[in-house]
Amino acid sequence: MNWFVKLFAFLILTSLTNNSLAQSTDLARLEYTYFPQANSDNSFRRFRTSVNIPLKLNDKGAYLVPGVEYENINFKFEDKTPFAKRGTLDRFQSFTATLGYTFKINEAWRFGGLGGVMVASNFETSKVIKDDYLYTGAVFFLKDRDEAPGEVPTRLILGLHYSTTSGFPFPLPIVNYYREFRPNWSYTLGVPKSNVKYSLTGRSELQAFVTLDGFYANIQENRAIPNSSNLGENISMTILLAGVGYEYKITNHLVYYLYGGHTLMNDIRIRDDNRDDVYEINKVNTFYGRTGLKISIL
Repeated sequence: MNWFVKLFAFLILTSLTNNSLAQSTDLARLEYTYFPQANSDNSFRRFRTSVNIPLKLNDKGAYLVPGVEYENINFKFEDKTPFAKRGTLDRFQSFTATLGYTFKINEAWRFGGLGGVMVASNFETSKVIKDDYLYTGAVFFLKDRDEAPGEVPTRLILGLHYSTTSGFPFPLPIVNYYREFRPNWSYTLGVPKSNVKYSLTGRSELQAFVTLDGFYANIQENRAIPNSSNLGENISMTILLAGVGYEYKITNHLVYYLYGGHTLMNDIRIRDDNRDDVYEINKVNTFYGRTGLKISIL
């Protein structure tokens, strides 16, 4: 697998295994994703739920933030393959636990650190094995300028993240920048999502976005792949997509959202222990849809 694809795979896993970073303003989320696989009998369905609980430590802005996330993936893998699927490559689950810590450095800057462990597998042996475990960690600095007379609301996040799934032996950067640039208009530049938003009313808004999505899971019983000297040991999906979204505030913090778009890169593959591709499942771009509810602190 080339470095470009490996980088995108890493950035996706940053968003998946670090829900507290990728969705830093979300306290809870309940979500369903669906997209068919064009020119294929395959399809992808995912149910995902997460909870983050900020625990106030003192009056100086220090918080401990434990979080949990669960994913249930139904990947209808109907394509014919040169190897035996044995009916166990269509259902994957992941369980993630994270612990974050954040405090104010001064009035302008805040520090945050986060570590986590994830178990992601097809669980075909009905138990957890060593290769199912993934580990991740991050440090970041946040500068948030609230709306004040004569000031434009902005937010800057800079940091480093490391994951055992990335294939890189060193931490990679985190960069995210938010700015309101006109009345009712704002934009965000960063990973895993960049967007431009327009507020229709005080409760609803539209957005155009480019974002990353995907999943990674261990295959407990490795597959022998014809014409390859390496075994298929895990499955990985890397998606880059563009689309439009709608969000509606049911209450000040409870939000319903609906996103639809089309993939720009759709790379589903089985990989060996070195994260190198041994079998490509699908690369054809297709429609993508996602909907859910979230509780946000903003």
